[in-house]
Amino acid sequence: MAYVTPTAEETAPTVLIVDNNPMSLIRLRDVFKIREFNVEVCEDGDQAVDEYIRIDPELVVIALDLPSLDGHLAALEMREHGGESRIVFIASRRQAQLAEDASYSAGAVAWLEKPISSTVIEERWDQILGPIPEAPGLEDLDQLYPEDRIKPQPDEGLMALPPLPGMPLLDLPDLPVPTLPVLEATLTPETTVKPKRRIFKLLIVLTLVGAGLYVYAAEKGITGFN
Repeated sequence: MAYVTPTAEETAPTVLIVDNNPMSLIRLRDVFKIREFNVEVCEDGDQAVDEYIRIDPELVVIALDLPSLDGHLAALEMREHGGESRIVFIASRRQAQLAEDASYSAGAVAWLEKPISSTVIEERWDQILGPIPEAPGLEDLDQLYPEDRIKPQPDEGLMALPPLPGMPLLDLPDLPVPTLPVLEATLTPETTVKPKRRIFKLLIVLTLVGAGLYVYAAEKGITGFN
């Protein structure tokens, strides 16, 4: 998200401050408001390039450690676009060598150690307003950052696979889909119930016959049924 702090003068110069540290942003905004700059703040490296193109600021104050696109590459993208903006890197003491290298590569007018104060800006102001160096890193920008400089092609849906070597695709005709005849149930209640009834009756008859034989044998004293 970008925030703009206008001054009373419409012709006042504009500074684009790019940092994702809230305390650093507040401090830098106050420093440049005192110097009567229009202040625009951005927290993302990739968005900062878009904002640079949109507003064409006189000064860019940019951190090295930024989300989406680090400050060095963002500055190179800005320099490639053109314009007469002066670039100032801001970095912590542990990033001093990295800031030196980035300043040379992107043609920055200076780099400042955090935390930034009005005194530091005053001491380096003449250098900040000095000549803009060349940016030798522009020659290596494609190698430094190749993946984002290739614009993605629009998705046109699924692509047809090419035929394998020696295996041409066959142009098959449209075959009709066969229809199976529907078998209607013709069973009646009698056909489903009668077999069960016959078995049941047969079991009853056999049971009665067996019981009669058992009684008869018992009365006659026939052995073999006990």
